[in-house]
Amino acid sequence: MQRQKPQHQRHLRHRLLGLRRKLLALHLVLIAAEQKTYEHIHGRIGSTEQLFELMLKDPWFIWLHPVSDILVRIDYLLNDEAFDITKENVDHLFNEARLLLRPSIAGDGFERAYYEVLNRAPDVLLAHFHVTRTLLAEAA
Repeated sequence: MQRQKPQHQRHLRHRLLGLRRKLLALHLVLIAAEQKTYEHIHGRIGSTEQLFELMLKDPWFIWLHPVSDILVRIDYLLNDEAFDITKENVDHLFNEARLLLRPSIAGDGFERAYYEVLNRAPDVLLAHFHVTRTLLAEAA
C-alpha cells in the first residue's frame, strides 16, 4: 500500500518536475547544437551509441556534464522512495542550476562554452530563456 505524500511534498515534487522538464529540454538542444558543430568539423556521427560514447568521453562534449549531473540528481531525488523531498534539497538544486547557467565570454570551461553555444544556436537560447524564467520565478 502506497502512503499518501503530504501536500508540501507534492508541491516540492511539482517544483522539481518543472525544473527537470526545462533543464532536460535545454540539455537536449545543447546536445543537438554540439553534435551539429562536431559533425561539421569531424564528419557525421554514425549512431546514437557513438554519440553517447562521445558525450561520455570526448572533450568536445564533456563540458555538458554539469547539466547531466543536475538532471541525474533530480531524477534520483524524484524516484528514490527512501528519501523525502525536502525544501532544502529543492532549493539547493534550484540554486545550483542558477549558478551553473550563467554564460560568460570571460569565463572558462562551462561558462564560456555555454556563452558560445547561446550565441550560435537559437534553440538553445530559447531553452535557456525558459529555464531562466523558471529559476527566476522560484527566486521571487
